[in-house]
Amino acid sequence: MSALPVWPTARPRARAVIAALRGGLVISCQAPEGSPLRHPSHMAAMARAAELAGAVGIRADGPAFVAAIRANVSVPIIGIDKRPDIDPVAYITPGLASAEALVAAGADLVAVDATLRPRTGTGAPSAAELIRQIRATFVDLPIMADVSCVAEGVAAAEAGADLVATTLAGYTNGEPPPTGPDLALVAALAAAQDRPVVAEGRYGTPEEVKAAFAAGAHAVVVGTAITDTLALAKRFVAGIG
Repeated sequence: MSALPVWPTARPRARAVIAALRGGLVISCQAPEGSPLRHPSHMAAMARAAELAGAVGIRADGPAFVAAIRANVSVPIIGIDKRPDIDPVAYITPGLASAEALVAAGADLVAVDATLRPRTGTGAPSAAELIRQIRATFVDLPIMADVSCVAEGVAAAEAGADLVATTLAGYTNGEPPPTGPDLALVAALAAAQDRPVVAEGRYGTPEEVKAAFAAGAHAVVVGTAITDTLALAKRFVAGIG
C-alpha cells in the first residue's frame, strides 16, 4: 500500500525536515536508566552543545526529554518513546499514543521500531499498520523506520515511511551485537528502496561516519561515543584495570 499523500511532493514540512538532515551528523542525546545524567535538563544541555558543535539534528527519548531539548535547540528533533512496559520487544515508539505524545512535546520527526518482529498491546499489529496510523493522524510528520535488515527497510518504505535507519541492525537476533557499524546494510538499503537511509548503530569514529556517507547514508546518528559519559568512563576504567 502506498503512502497517502504521495511522498514527498505533497508534504512540504516533511520534505524540509528531511532536507535539513542531509549530509550531517545527528547526535543521540539519551542516558540509560541508572545514569546520573538521566534528567531532561542534562540532556537539553548536551543537545545544545551538540548544536553548537554543528550537529544537524538531535535524537531524544521520551516526551519530557523532547520538550526540554526543544526549548534549547533549533535543529530538528527525532523523537522516540522507549516503552518496554507496553511492548517488551518492539518498544521504540510502539503505538500511536507514543507518537502523539512526542509530537505534542515538539518532535519534528518520529522514529518507530519497524522490524518484522511480533508486536503486542500497541493497537498496531504490525509496523506497517503503525506507520499508516501515524501518517493518517499527522499528514506532514516525517516518519523514520528503525530496521535491522533490508527486507524490513523495503517493507517500511512501502508502508509509507519517509526514511529508513539501520538503528536495530545487530540487536534483534538474540546474539551480542557486533563491535562496529553495519556499513553493508547502509549500502544495501540505499540500493533496495528509494527513501533516504539514516546510518545509526555503533558509530564510534569520524572515519566510520565518513564511510557511512560513502555507502549512501543521508545522515548519520552518533550516540554513545559522544553522549554516554557513563559508558565511556566504564570503558576507560576497564581498559586500565
